[in-house]
Amino acid sequence: MQLDGSQGEGGGQLLRCAVALSALTGKEVTIENIRARRGKPGLAAQHLTAVLGVASLCDGEVDGAYVGSKAITFRPGRTIGGSYELDVGTAGSVTLVLQSCLLASLHAPASTILEVRGGTNVRMSPPVDYYVNVLVPLLARMGYDVQVELLSRGFYPQGGGAVRAVVAPCPRLSPLVLEDRGRLEEVGGECFSQNLPEHVALRMEDAVRQALIDHQLRLRAHRTSGRSTGAGAALYARYHNTVLGADGLGEKGVPAERVGEDAARRLREEMDGPGTLDVHAADQMLPYMALADGSSRFRVLDVTSHLSTQMWLLRQFLPVEFKETEEDEGWTVDVLPSRTSPEG
Repeated sequence: MQLDGSQGEGGGQLLRCAVALSALTGKEVTIENIRARRGKPGLAAQHLTAVLGVASLCDGEVDGAYVGSKAITFRPGRTIGGSYELDVGTAGSVTLVLQSCLLASLHAPASTILEVRGGTNVRMSPPVDYYVNVLVPLLARMGYDVQVELLSRGFYPQGGGAVRAVVAPCPRLSPLVLEDRGRLEEVGGECFSQNLPEHVALRMEDAVRQALIDHQLRLRAHRTSGRSTGAGAALYARYHNTVLGADGLGEKGVPAERVGEDAARRLREEMDGPGTLDVHAADQMLPYMALADGSSRFRVLDVTSHLSTQMWLLRQFLPVEFKETEEDEGWTVDVLPSRTSPEG
């Protein structure tokens, strides 16, 4: 199979999911023009770690696997489970490495244990807290038992973070049908800082509480020490049927209050919108819905370029179709494996 990495959103997600789908389906794939729409095209350290990680999981072979490479050929073997240690070597995102490896591990006959080192809270990627609070519970609803544990936080540029994921075998995925959220059960999260004064996390916490003053929050502020320095806020809104998430990341010169306010604003936008998945969960959960034993449905505030690109990619590997219906305040998306039709 030949894939053009500049298709659609043209970023790293296409690459990461393509190699995972290759491992799942046994289809050899060549990907050209990798990350063609990025300022620095080609494989960065975290993309290379994801590709090599999936190759380890399935005893696969990769041509063109080096930093800066703009084309690779991935030849998969069979996933078998086991324990693996992956090190990005920089502050590159550990969660984006997990994005590939969790999907590739889906049909392994034995448990898979992954320890990944790098950045746990970095720009342009989901924080590890989002996996713990949002993605892992959503996967559990589909029958995929994944446990993600934060071992240490890592921020740009030093990194030094680590996570441990334990993945149980999953021979069958249940569809994810999210017609509505159900009742709101809990709003909460964490405000955290590392190698910074204690008041930084407390100021973020206070800003979140003020911005979400109409909710009783289960919110924790805490401080750690580690190799790298940084701060952030990771929030969630748990409903009976689903969970929404949002986050904010500290940057030099940005007041702690603004980090907390930004995270709270993003969460409120999702809560005030129609989504049964937030805009980030939608594209990350889509491959699992495409592999499920039946049709899935969810609502989302916007069909992003990431989501559209995922739809295009999944059609290349799997017998799946998608139906997007625009509504007054968002979209309903039907995921139709084996080209089944949505009810009605």
